[in-house]
Amino acid sequence: MSDEEHQFESKADAGASKTYPQQAGTIRKNGYIVIKGRPCKVVEVSTSKTGKHGHAKCHFVAIDIFNGKKLEDIVPSSHNCDVPHVNRTDYQLIDISEDGFVSLLTENGNTKDDLRLPTDDNLLTQIKDGFGDGKDLVVSVMSAMGEEQICGLKDIGPK
Repeated sequence: MSDEEHQFESKADAGASKTYPQQAGTIRKNGYIVIKGRPCKVVEVSTSKTGKHGHAKCHFVAIDIFNGKKLEDIVPSSHNCDVPHVNRTDYQLIDISEDGFVSLLTENGNTKDDLRLPTDDNLLTQIKDGFGDGKDLVVSVMSAMGEEQICGLKDIGPK
């Protein structure tokens, strides 16, 4: 039995969770929350007191950080909600391919080629125009719960 070799599947991440629990009563406006399995930014929180034996409830209105849809949820304030780990990273734009993917330069000098152009028309035209004019552009990429999307743009001057 001990002579046999054991095969272990390697994972890309260190087994880190995509979310962490936080008490509903402590989540504030401009914070993040998971509603219906989607990472959202909270735009409005209202707390209601209930009757004699009930819980106070928190009513969250939030906007999905990737597709912009408005979602709502009501949770007892003493219960835990899932909060996504949201990261924002800046990458330098190297190239835009014809099929809508961008080529980005990471901090350690590697390229990242698995991101699509953003769906936001305003941001899309800014990126295409700036790239067409030969400007050095830095894009901000927001990642949460295994999804990534370009969410911002900075011009760092001509090449």
